[in-house]
Amino acid sequence: MLFSVKSANPARLSTPCLVLPVFEGGQLPEPTASLDAQLRKAFSKLLAAGDIAGKIGDVLLLQKLEGLGAQRVLLVGCGKASELSAKKYVQVVRHASKALVKHGQFTAAACLLDLPVKNEQARHLAELLTRTVTTLQYRYSTTKPKAAKAPELKQLTLLVDAGQRAAATQGAALGQAVGNGMNAARQLGNLPANICTPSYLGEQALALAAKNRKLLKAKVLSEAQMRRLGMNSLLSVGNGSEQSSALIVLEYQGAAAGQKPNVILGKGITFDSGGISLKPGLGMDEMKYDMCGAASVVGVMTALCQLQPKINVIGVIASAENMPGGHATKPGDVVTSMSGQTIEILNTDAEGRLVLCDALTYIERFKPKSVVDIATLTGACITALGTVTSGLMSNDDELADTLYQCGQRALDPTWRLPIWDEYQEQLHSNFADVANIGGPKAGTITAACFLSRFARNYKWAHLDIAGIAWLQGAEKGATGRPVPLLLEYLLNH
Repeated sequence: MLFSVKSANPARLSTPCLVLPVFEGGQLPEPTASLDAQLRKAFSKLLAAGDIAGKIGDVLLLQKLEGLGAQRVLLVGCGKASELSAKKYVQVVRHASKALVKHGQFTAAACLLDLPVKNEQARHLAELLTRTVTTLQYRYSTTKPKAAKAPELKQLTLLVDAGQRAAATQGAALGQAVGNGMNAARQLGNLPANICTPSYLGEQALALAAKNRKLLKAKVLSEAQMRRLGMNSLLSVGNGSEQSSALIVLEYQGAAAGQKPNVILGKGITFDSGGISLKPGLGMDEMKYDMCGAASVVGVMTALCQLQPKINVIGVIASAENMPGGHATKPGDVVTSMSGQTIEILNTDAEGRLVLCDALTYIERFKPKSVVDIATLTGACITALGTVTSGLMSNDDELADTLYQCGQRALDPTWRLPIWDEYQEQLHSNFADVANIGGPKAGTITAACFLSRFARNYKWAHLDIAGIAWLQGAEKGATGRPVPLLLEYLLNH
């Protein structure tokens, strides 16, 4: 997909299709209003006749109009001018993009960066536009090679005033990189678990580093190396599987070596059967998505390599396959974590925290500025927050507030939950320092409380993405979230 930004007179621009916005109530934003005046109120008449109402989702394709250089014009409804928010703007872009493809317009120019979106400038609108269009281009075909390739946009020119061209160009480049990062995460998430194993994740990390040798280094710790480090909690999760567990480290260095890195840590359970605490069969196929936290780490690193910002970021993936078997960890087993804390495993289906806790201890060696872990950790988070927002828990108020604001700007929202000391009492064990579950109440919170015991030496936040990592139903598939949130944080804070 080729994006470009131009400052040109829309009336004279020679393009197969020109995309113009219209509002409800007959209102015409610029440049539609100026073109309308040149065309003897052609667009106003269409609105008055009801050919297009201007609501979000409305589109109308017009053949060549005398006085315009474009061969066709696509009018796109933007709703009420007073209510146009960033969220609604993304809906407008989605409808416009899908309409162009539906009508066979694969090369187009769009006048959508001057819309009066609340509190937004052309740079951010360009970012949202290119991100949205890029993610709409994604198609999964790895294990469905005979599926007909869907038509897609080839080239989109964004028209903007000369004074905003530089900012819009920056925004467009950022949005495309974020979209590519989301698509990389979606691809990993959508792969079946017999392909996307812990070893496969390691191979993908090494391949990404090989393509970006000047910026990115990667290493994959074997089970033997982890055993020597005392990562018995992480290793316990993969005991019942034929697949080897792995700790994957990606180091992006765009700044001086002395600059402290921000660290992102992804849960990479490539398939979660529940282990001995076996899950119900219905919907278990979706447990291939239990590595979407790890996928988001790869997605972020993919985008960083494209953008090449002058920052240092370390991505860590704690990966295992959770299966029942003769060697599988049993409820009631006690393991000693890398930190030295002992853990009574009351439920083997609470395995994500077991791989993450050793990784959180390992991360201390990097002396991080901050650590954000990303995990499809608890079904309780879906009960609490649904499929709209990620759960956010943190030991640092400033970090939590920053992540919240970043989520709002990136349209990848979070909502903070408490991790007060009172909740820690639910993790009491008579036989170890801590139990890996805290009972049926406040499951998302007690999971984060467990992790917080291993993150006391740095600023840390936990994102529970169980509700937002993938979609069900007709659009079943990984979403690529929270790549936008993470990049917003890493690039600007």
